Amino acid sequence: MMSPMLVSDLDLPAFDYSAPDLTGEVYHRRLAEVAEQGWLATAPLSLVVLDRESGEFFLRSRATAFPGRQIADIFGITEGPLRAHIDANVLNQNGEHHRRLRALVGPAFTPRAADRWRPVMRDLLKRLWTSATCAEFVEAFAKPYPSLTIAAVLGAPASDAPRLHEWSTWVQKQFDVRALGLELPRIERAVTEVNEYVEALVERRRSDPSGDLVSALLAADGLSHAECVDLVVNVLAGGVDTTQAQLSHALRLFAAHPQQWELLGADPGLVPQAVQEVLRYEPITPFTARICTEDLEHRGVTFPAGTIVAICAERANRQPDVPFDITAEREPRLLTFGAGAHYCLGANLARAELEEALTFLAPRMPGLAFDGDPVLGGVEGIYGIDALPLRWS
Repeated sequence: MMSPMLVSDLDLPAFDYSAPDLTGEVYHRRLAEVAEQGWLATAPLSLVVLDRESGEFFLRSRATAFPGRQIADIFGITEGPLRAHIDANVLNQNGEHHRRLRALVGPAFTPRAADRWRPVMRDLLKRLWTSATCAEFVEAFAKPYPSLTIAAVLGAPASDAPRLHEWSTWVQKQFDVRALGLELPRIERAVTEVNEYVEALVERRRSDPSGDLVSALLAADGLSHAECVDLVVNVLAGGVDTTQAQLSHALRLFAAHPQQWELLGADPGLVPQAVQEVLRYEPITPFTARICTEDLEHRGVTFPAGTIVAICAERANRQPDVPFDITAEREPRLLTFGAGAHYCLGANLARAELEEALTFLAPRMPGLAFDGDPVLGGVEGIYGIDALPLRWS
């Protein structure tokens, strides 16, 4: 029986996920080309895992963890507000401490808990809608909708939604290796400001509880004040920019596939399947990092402790590479929200927001088409869209 090979001894293809032109179809084509050479590639700061089986293995393994602290160390972030935020982030907790936090807050993030906010989402969608037949969709719709939703979920005033959006955008850049190198002071300012805001919000809800998420977390037996604040900051930071990006890509995909949009407008029952197909075809978290906390063997290869891998949700979701089709039966497990112990807490809320948006928009935007070229963002962190001009009849 052959002994496992060290991953460092393998002759692997290279993939640069920080390349400046890596977006749109160029990004998909390069990933497909490198995946044809095998399930593993090298990248500037990590290895890249390119198939579903291996992606799930690393995400679910108890011998891996999210490498937030290690990436911070690489960029010299060893102290200050961002380091404190990274150290407290539930993503960077493991073992019994992580299991305790997830057990305490889990009831606030179930499908039933998310469904409670659907009437609020519908009301927000009605308020955002106008009688126009063209718009820059990101600014008009995809940007305000999730920030207004998160404001309602947290029990914050709707007038604070623009600030919540800005903070979310900047705090999320902690996962963007390019931004960490170029825009660290702005990220740190956002972390400081959002923590001050959440501290005040938690204190208000402690003396005046309501039916919002902050009140539910305060009622969780065994959750400390600091843990409550950290969790609310995480929800705020992770629940705005991500939904904005995924909804923007949804409308971009449907503008590129008008027959699919027509089907959706005629049959609202297709909405859950349409959301699943959007999440499959264009995941806005293309790469999810893990670090091996001990020597790990997989597929005859040894990954030494300290090895960082980036699991590629785009390749995992797109195997096999089939066209965008909201009527097709698909593999139900996607890696868009991760997998295993760190599966995204806000996944059910995000799905509810996307389902309500598509249910509302599809019958009101017949003849959906591009009204100019979309301006796509990079894929290093959250894969978003900066501008999406659309028209409809």
